[in-house]
Amino acid sequence: MSDNDQRKAALDATKARLIKEGELYRVGVLASKHNVANALHPDVLLHGAVDLAVGTAQTRLAGLIGGTAAAAGAGGLLANYKTIMPIAMSIGSFISRKKLVKPAIGVGAVLAAIGAYIYKRKQSGSL
Repeated sequence: MSDNDQRKAALDATKARLIKEGELYRVGVLASKHNVANALHPDVLLHGAVDLAVGTAQTRLAGLIGGTAAAAGAGGLLANYKTIMPIAMSIGSFISRKKLVKPAIGVGAVLAAIGAYIYKRKQSGSL
């Protein structure tokens, strides 16, 4: 093989590699465009906003009660009743002052039903 043939083979290999890299780059740009378009749908934006709000509320509540939300769980929250009771009394006082007892009971019943449903699904393994 002559020196000229070796250069031509190396040039062809480099050219093929560059063409493949260009194809991969174009596919990556197209995937990014689709991801951005999907992320701008209203339902995806709302879901992200709700996730952010829930995370912020959990963090603030954990800081207020003293501990981390992940480590505390329901058992940790119930164990720290000395910190929770003033907050619960304030909430109860607000509800009774504004005459929101019946709506609060209704909301509590709905939340309890949702919690029972989620617990049941979690126990059956379908969640």
